[in-house]
Amino acid sequence: MIKSSPREFLRESEGMTLLDVRSPSEYAAGHVPGAINMPLFNDAERAEVGTLYKQAGRQQSILKGLEVAGPKLAGFVQEARRLAKGDRLFIHCWRGGMRSANMAWLFELAGFEVVLLEGGYKAYRHYIREQLGTFTNMVVLGGKTGSGKTSVIEHISRLGFQVLDLEGIASHKGSAFGDLGQEFQPTNEQFENDLYAEVARLDPAKITFLEDESRGIGRISIPDPFYSIMRSTELVFMDVPKKERINRLVKEYAGFPAERLAAAINRIAKKLGGLNCKLALEALEADDFATVADILLTYYDKAYLKGLSIRDQRKVSALPVDRDDPEANARAVVAFFSEHLAGKVPAKV
Repeated sequence: MIKSSPREFLRESEGMTLLDVRSPSEYAAGHVPGAINMPLFNDAERAEVGTLYKQAGRQQSILKGLEVAGPKLAGFVQEARRLAKGDRLFIHCWRGGMRSANMAWLFELAGFEVVLLEGGYKAYRHYIREQLGTFTNMVVLGGKTGSGKTSVIEHISRLGFQVLDLEGIASHKGSAFGDLGQEFQPTNEQFENDLYAEVARLDPAKITFLEDESRGIGRISIPDPFYSIMRSTELVFMDVPKKERINRLVKEYAGFPAERLAAAINRIAKKLGGLNCKLALEALEADDFATVADILLTYYDKAYLKGLSIRDQRKVSALPVDRDDPEANARAVVAFFSEHLAGKVPAKV
């Protein structure tokens, strides 16, 4: 049995079979991307063994654990052989304790070489949050709602630059309407795990472009260490005319059911103000989507500019563009960066 630090464990397990032997609910709350859940105990069994540990002590809980797990052992080995890529398995539990140690013993008995994550999933979580605070070589693309920032980021990627799609990882577009057309959001814990997995694939020596975001993207929050760097690095503010932004929003959202659009408007009713909310809902009922977007942008533009104003203005660069043309605007952003900002990153926090 080999014990490996989080850094080495993640590096060596890439492309290999990684087994998470925690309970299904622990796995669902958050797991290492790519890990397969092979729980030693299901949720009810884990609760039973844990309660017995508290009430009767370690020895009684171990006996109960053996009683529960015993009938499953042959099945674990059969499943591991089906899943294994080669003769090596990577395993972890919550803290690198008895669950992973027992499974490691079983799989070694069956002929596998086993690598254990030292400190378990808890150590992994501590490691990735620490590492997310070291990723500094980034430029943030800003712009008011409807500027097409996500599309511009996609085209920057096509130009050969590194990008990071936070909204894609979060399965949410950020606004009150951000869940429309998206899959269910991950847990906050899983978002952080997925974010690190994406960051780890990037070359830290190369610049990465990512979209400006509030700390919260729907139900999830960007982890503090990473968000602090986002707020401290260079930002290119892509200033797109309001008419162009209205047209984009109509194209993106007019096809959704009116009741879902109305629900999103009502979610920000207090921020819009009673009159604006009423006018937006009336325009929606009349299928006047341009007016709906115009009213909503009054609020969203004010909110975005307020957030922009509390940045270090020495690191905010305005880039006016005439049209909502993601390909042309991507080229403009890259050209602006190359000419004016290339020597100013990575950020100094």
